[in-house]
Amino acid sequence: MSYLVLARKYRPRNFTEMVGQEHVVQALTNALTQQRLHHAYLFTGTRGVGKTTVSRILAKSLNCQGPDGQGGITATPCGVCQACGDIDAGRFVDYTELDAASNRGVDEVQGLLEQAVYKPVQGRFKVFMIDEVHMLTNTAFNAMLKTLEEPPEYLKFVLATTDPQKVPVTVLSRCLQFNLRPMAPETVLEHLTRVLATESVPAEAGALRLLARAARGSMRDALSLTDQAIAFGGGQLQEAAVRQMLGSADRGHVLRLIDALARGDGKSVVETSETLRLNGLSAAATLEDMAMVLQRMAVCQAVPGMAVGEQDPEAVETARLAALMPADETQLLYSLCLHGRGELGLAPDEYAALTMVLLRLLAFKPGVFPGSVAEKKTLKPAPEAPAAVPEAAPVAPEPAPAASQAAVPVRDLEQAPAVLLPAAASVQAVEQAPVAAEDRPPQHPRALVPAAGWVAMPVRDQGEPSARTEARRETVGGTPAGGSLVPTDEGDFWHELVQQLIAQEAIAALVRELALQSQLVARDADHWLLRVERESLNQATARERLQGALTGAGHAVRLAVEIGPVHDSPARRNAAAAAERQRQAEALIHGDPFVQAMLRDFGAKIVPGSIKPL
Repeated sequence: MSYLVLARKYRPRNFTEMVGQEHVVQALTNALTQQRLHHAYLFTGTRGVGKTTVSRILAKSLNCQGPDGQGGITATPCGVCQACGDIDAGRFVDYTELDAASNRGVDEVQGLLEQAVYKPVQGRFKVFMIDEVHMLTNTAFNAMLKTLEEPPEYLKFVLATTDPQKVPVTVLSRCLQFNLRPMAPETVLEHLTRVLATESVPAEAGALRLLARAARGSMRDALSLTDQAIAFGGGQLQEAAVRQMLGSADRGHVLRLIDALARGDGKSVVETSETLRLNGLSAAATLEDMAMVLQRMAVCQAVPGMAVGEQDPEAVETARLAALMPADETQLLYSLCLHGRGELGLAPDEYAALTMVLLRLLAFKPGVFPGSVAEKKTLKPAPEAPAAVPEAAPVAPEPAPAASQAAVPVRDLEQAPAVLLPAAASVQAVEQAPVAAEDRPPQHPRALVPAAGWVAMPVRDQGEPSARTEARRETVGGTPAGGSLVPTDEGDFWHELVQQLIAQEAIAALVRELALQSQLVARDADHWLLRVERESLNQATARERLQGALTGAGHAVRLAVEIGPVHDSPARRNAAAAAERQRQAEALIHGDPFVQAMLRDFGAKIVPGSIKPL
């Protein structure tokens, strides 16, 4: 006698044998008991959750004749009458199953509907079951719409699909829809235990737990994996053999990885990942198991009084890890595990990708990697450190300006704070133009004394604005606040020159941005000094190209750039001019007599932001 696989041998034959779909069973049982029968049913759900099984049980309930042949519509088919036996054997003439995946055209559907005009031969109802109905073509759907809406009283439609989104709404509206849910691992575990007890197959609880999780909510997959595990284990189910068959990582490896990540032990993480590689265990399954453990840890951290689950042998270890790892790191690691599964296929080696996913958390842990992000965020002087500027600090003698570099002293600490950089950092020397002695502002009597490990880089101050500058400031309406325009003596010249270079297309991209965002601080016959606020603009290539553009415009000078506050730049002048044009345009519109009449007589309103200067 040929062997019958467990998925077919233990297919439920009545509603009482179904597991995990109580909501569907209850609705259908009540409908059959009260005989409130719909003419079309739609069962949706993932593979292996019982769509076809429910269809066959429903067909038996509608056509059951009872053991004595006198039965009627019932929610508990007898299973022994001719109708029940023929439906179970697949030879009942009034029950037709159509696989829409291979019969998806209009001709196949029309051939099925041609049988609808004939009354049942043996049973009480004709039942047309169309599996994977979403695979039908639009023409086939249209062909069955009329019959599906108003079928004969003896005809019932049962549709099943794994993708209800592809079913037209015109079909959905004609059906009574039931969604069969994926089964919980605990439900699958209980059913596997009963099946193996009936089959007299010895099985370890850990092996069944692995099979229940690997089924991913499908009872058919669980029974098929059980068949495979019985063959692999030689007639018995052992956890080690099942884990080897599935390629799953030992839960000990998973707990060891999480423990090492909680302690910041990168060496243990790499060694455990290498062990997984040597044993040929699945990297994706490892991340999946880690996500499951982390989910239980997050529950323990959010609800300390809630038990992880006494049936889980790792409950004590999970609770210990939950207390060891902070809640925010648990959430971060859970997210990394979920997203890391999608990265495994992108990497040339999935185990290298697994190691990178695990080490990614350590990169965010403070003090684990030197120079990590978390460590860089703390690179600032402590609040309780002594004052950086003592009252009587001697002023270092000013060095003589070199041929290609000159140090510009600090005018006032409050107006020009020094830029602090780590002493170990490599600081690129910025070429600066020498400043005449009579043009230098007086030095402050106190110099900045940097803290240990820091180097003070002075930033030149613009100096007090002249009377001409004050008058021009009143004209433009700027204030000394950051981001506003404070006109300077060199601003007119520099703005006109930059606009000329842009019009001639002599500068572009980063060079143009450097010119627009810079302020001309000082200039003489051979040297010009610019100031920018952003270090990213101060690049050697951009300085050289801007200096070449100035030479082409008739200004053969050596250009130097410093970092500091900017109050007068071509970009700010352009913005101030645009704002003034906008103000004039708005004043023109608001002062127009016609506009005033519209506002007064008709209650019109000017849409904010709709006024644009031409």
